[in-house]
Amino acid sequence: MENSGTGPGPITPDGSPVEFYTLLSPGREAEIVAQVTPPGGSVLELGAGVGRVTHPLIGLGFEVVAVDESAEMLAHVRGATTVLARVQELRLDRRFDTVTLASQLVNTVDDAARRELIAACARHVRPGGAVLIQWMPAEAHDRWQVGRGRQDGDITITMAAVDEVAPGLFHATMRYTYGDDKVWTQSFASKRLTDDDLSADLAAEGLRLERFVTEDRTWVLAVPV
Repeated sequence: MENSGTGPGPITPDGSPVEFYTLLSPGREAEIVAQVTPPGGSVLELGAGVGRVTHPLIGLGFEVVAVDESAEMLAHVRGATTVLARVQELRLDRRFDTVTLASQLVNTVDDAARRELIAACARHVRPGGAVLIQWMPAEAHDRWQVGRGRQDGDITITMAAVDEVAPGLFHATMRYTYGDDKVWTQSFASKRLTDDDLSADLAAEGLRLERFVTEDRTWVLAVPV
């Protein structure tokens, strides 16, 4: 169940089409970060991509360090300190007010990799700080349906395929279209995690699941124990 991607322009190791992500709207992630970060505070953004969230955070006055394993992604980031690295291997000589891990990276089917991702969050958050993790709650997998989609400006995002290849393990393909001539696909694997599963993985790395910060439960606030 390897991640992969197709379409014009560079594709990152995890299958993300770079140009597609430059076209997405900012969303409200920066507002979520601002809820738990002191004014003018520091944010470590793990898996920052092209800066879709980075740039609004900078606009709100936060100091941002943006980390990604793709040089093609980071080339689009402006105004932040950028670090080219795999999240699991990151070891910076400082801690931050808030650490973010977005894009449902924590739903990886590799349990060891999940622990490494959470450990990277834990070793970079300051005492009393916040870790914000975007995940796919267990019930969200049940809503996946081929053909279901949404619009993001001029972009159409559609689930092209989804299979439960083993109990609780899913493989899905998203199709992104822009205009009349640009089409990308992104295939990825995802593991259904319960609240207890996530809490246990957080606790193993010295973090406590504090609360869900969005109504759809897709953003989790964890704090150092």
